Amino acid sequence: MMQTPNPTALAVRVGENGDAVARVRALISDHADSLVTAFYDTLLQDPEAKAFLHHSIVQERLSRSLHDWLLGLLDTREDMDAAFVARQIKIGEVHARIKIPVHLVMTGASVLKARIADLLETEEEGFGQFRLINERIDVAIRLMSQSYVKGTMNRARLDEAYRLFSLDQDVNLERESQRASLMEWGQKTLFRILGNGAVDGREAMANSPFGLWIRHRAGFLFETSPHLAALNQAMARIDGELLPRLEPDSGGDRTEALKALQAAVEEVAYLLNEMFQVLGDMEAGRDPLTRALNRRFLPSILSREIGFANANKSPLSVMLIDVDHFKSVNDTRGHQAGDEVLRQVAEAITENVRPSDFVFRYGGEEFLVVLVETRQDQAMAIAERVRAALQGRAIKAGGVETFSVTASIGVAEHGGHPDENYLIKAADEALYRAKQTGRNRVERG
Repeated sequence: MMQTPNPTALAVRVGENGDAVARVRALISDHADSLVTAFYDTLLQDPEAKAFLHHSIVQERLSRSLHDWLLGLLDTREDMDAAFVARQIKIGEVHARIKIPVHLVMTGASVLKARIADLLETEEEGFGQFRLINERIDVAIRLMSQSYVKGTMNRARLDEAYRLFSLDQDVNLERESQRASLMEWGQKTLFRILGNGAVDGREAMANSPFGLWIRHRAGFLFETSPHLAALNQAMARIDGELLPRLEPDSGGDRTEALKALQAAVEEVAYLLNEMFQVLGDMEAGRDPLTRALNRRFLPSILSREIGFANANKSPLSVMLIDVDHFKSVNDTRGHQAGDEVLRQVAEAITENVRPSDFVFRYGGEEFLVVLVETRQDQAMAIAERVRAALQGRAIKAGGVETFSVTASIGVAEHGGHPDENYLIKAADEALYRAKQTGRNRVERG
């Protein structure tokens, strides 16, 4: 269990010299804005820090938070030390969630200490005052670091557990689906080549449904597999070397190039089979009613997809779906009908998204979908398809007459913020507007 400093002991140490504390706190208050500026100016010179701090919203929010944090370091009001401890633990949890490295936090603390030491240099009893603020900063960083490590370990355990599961389809079904997807790409490409047609970048294997699945689903499931790197290398060779050799004006030996392409596709198929073999027959991690992914895996997956989107400058969207008036379905038609509604909603979603997307059972009658490499306008179109498909379904359960239900949907596009909760909140706010403006509609965040 994480050990935290005793709040009473902290209060005694800080309150030993009330006048000194008051003078230091007044000094920090007078120079808080310049301290915050120095903190960010220093960290933004670090390429690694830029990945976390470049977003304007992050800077605005963290600047305000850092300003308040500095003023709260020496707050000796009654019961404030317990709040101080809780706040540092919460900050550490946030840092773990958005994966800010601990060493960057410590670098920032060093900057603040140095600047405060400069401010106290001309103060009478400045050394003693600096010891007070130095200890308080050290306690805060220690609390944050302990919380960070705990949060990171929990995330790592979830990540590893998720890799052992079969996503939202039976392993054997998923394996056959991706084999068929690979074969379909191979056949279409072969027919185009034999017809002397050019194969441009849009038709590369990496841009096919199979390639998209490899990047987002296989990349997570088989991250530790030695075959995944080899498969990606084979795909890169196909797109970068073999397909260009088969262009009508390439001037090379097309027969040999075709043989090389066929061998490379067979290698990809072999490596795919080997990766699935590792998973065996394990099936878990799914909601037993809807077969959607369990919500407990959402932080791991969405955090990874946000990292991928930021690193590759690619779009990412989520949609949050809520069944309209679901409680009345349970109340008037029974829970069997309610269960059938949830199964039908999951089917409507799955039928209208790609295998590379992630469908979660988010709550009782709520579903969340992570739409990889998808802009907001595309996500809105997908959401509208799901809404229309569900409205048009005839649902039958318990021998009663068929009926239909509708759903409200909120859509949000990732804008660069590293915290997955920020993206989910935007989708949730859009969903709220959809429900407030009449339901059975799609709203964007």
